[in-house]
Amino acid sequence: MNSPRRHLPSMNALFAFEAAGRLRNFSRAAEELNVTPAAVSRMMQRLEVHIGSTLFRRSGNGVTLTEDGQRLFESTSRAMNLIDDTLTEIEARSRDADVVTISVSTAFTTHWLMPHMPQFKAAFPSVDLRFQLITGPLTGPVNDVDLGMRFVSGPVAGHRVFPIMPEVLLPVRARSYPVADAPHEGTIIRLSAGQPPGVGDPLDAERATTLMFSDYAIVVQAALLGQGVCWGWLNVISHWLREGQLVAERQSPCHVTDRECCIIQRNRHTDRAVVDAVREWLIAQMQDDYRAILARYPDLGIPPLSASG
Repeated sequence: MNSPRRHLPSMNALFAFEAAGRLRNFSRAAEELNVTPAAVSRMMQRLEVHIGSTLFRRSGNGVTLTEDGQRLFESTSRAMNLIDDTLTEIEARSRDADVVTISVSTAFTTHWLMPHMPQFKAAFPSVDLRFQLITGPLTGPVNDVDLGMRFVSGPVAGHRVFPIMPEVLLPVRARSYPVADAPHEGTIIRLSAGQPPGVGDPLDAERATTLMFSDYAIVVQAALLGQGVCWGWLNVISHWLREGQLVAERQSPCHVTDRECCIIQRNRHTDRAVVDAVREWLIAQMQDDYRAILARYPDLGIPPLSASG
């Protein structure tokens, strides 16, 4: 038989402790929990008496965790995350359709995922995608979504990393864009932020005019409309390259960074099978496009996928 659990503190006290430990302030914890600071303070005092250890060091600027407090905080945080993940899973299963949340750029959504939506719906007719869209550089945590696409160069603490492809940039233009009479003349379509360090312009900036946008989705759209030449992140523009709507400028080589385009997924005990299936579908489709572009442009220095890809 399982041994009985020792008498545990109330859930209210543990919720209050987690909030106070995370925010390092009783008043802010009280505001989050919609109770008074005095109520939080009393619960923390009773909790310390109950377990026989000091959990906080109080000061005028707030509170800090003691060594015992930090150990309990790490356990309660893991427990709260597990409860939240389980509730999310139960809520998703209670609906007819599975909901998968993904954190991706507006450019990837517009120029890769939307053209692939017929295939996605055929593969996952009961899945609803919900988006956390990023207009600037593809960064930020993925703690509140099922899947996130990021450029990384190593492990990500608390997450599983699934490589898709190297971070490759190609100078691209619409097939309808006229090739300049002199090399490197024309219009450069630039992204105002987020270009990797060490990546110059795809054309000679002194001999070219410039268009600049803050959203990479618009940069690619301008190129598709024949407005100029831009750097094309291969994970975003591979569909248009494969369809021939964009073509690579062969006079300029590709640029490969030390990062990889990856799917990031939190380490969770309650991951749903549908999330894993959507992840594997995205990776397979993107890698299929990548191989097609590699075969079409073998002379641009596009690296092959790794053996695991």
